[in-house]
Amino acid sequence: MAKTTTPRAKGATSETAETVRFLLKLALIVLIVRSFVFAPFSIPSESMLPRLLIGDYLFVTKWNYGYSRWSLPWGVPLIPGRVFGRDPARGDVVVFRSPGPDDHDVIKRVIGLPGDSVQMRGGQLFLNSKAIPKQRVADFTVPLSDNFDEGKCDAQFQGTGVNGKAICRYPRYRETLPNGKSYFVLDQAEIPAADDTGVYKVPAGTVFLMGDNRDDSADSRFAPPEGMGFIPMERIEGKAAVTFFSTDGSAEWLKPWTWFSAARPSRIGEGF
Repeated sequence: MAKTTTPRAKGATSETAETVRFLLKLALIVLIVRSFVFAPFSIPSESMLPRLLIGDYLFVTKWNYGYSRWSLPWGVPLIPGRVFGRDPARGDVVVFRSPGPDDHDVIKRVIGLPGDSVQMRGGQLFLNSKAIPKQRVADFTVPLSDNFDEGKCDAQFQGTGVNGKAICRYPRYRETLPNGKSYFVLDQAEIPAADDTGVYKVPAGTVFLMGDNRDDSADSRFAPPEGMGFIPMERIEGKAAVTFFSTDGSAEWLKPWTWFSAARPSRIGEGF
């Protein structure tokens, strides 16, 4: 006797298959958008203070400098070299894949392009033998919080804000590059290894990157594993575009009300 399938069984199978197809299409769309349009990135360290705080979340646009294997999730080697490549501008804030076996996503600011010479003298940046203007401005203050506590702020920089809460206060400066790009940097102390360097000549196909928190950034001033060295262009994944969320780290999954109290809405929408 032939086996029959009830209408209900056929309907259930069809519905399941349709759901699977929808999820696969959705996953493909997300993969394409994340790889070629924009992707989220979270800030794990204080190396880009004062512009970026630990707990900031931002969107990175992927089309600015072309595409390479590092544009794809997990660095899948499907794109040879770099296609549609364009060099970043000095002052751009970029996300890139760090060199070495323990590679991971990092965010820094572009300082030197191929052929440039870069040097630090007495804490001042020199680009192609010319001093980059460094203007003292008001101190930068940030409240001490769950993701930026006393362990990340030396005792000499700790203080009390106008609201009576504990803060960290750093000397802040404005740098202006030859192309007119201006941004703030922090200079905490005299650290010879970071503030007085030799001359770095940026090789072809690479960039020289630095963190805005000059005394707390493992960047191109230092060779791996202490720093990053020169970063090949194909390792650049995208350009920082806008902050879309920020948290002070005090939220707890089992306490939904803390999701709101931990948020820092004033930081949302800040561009670069």
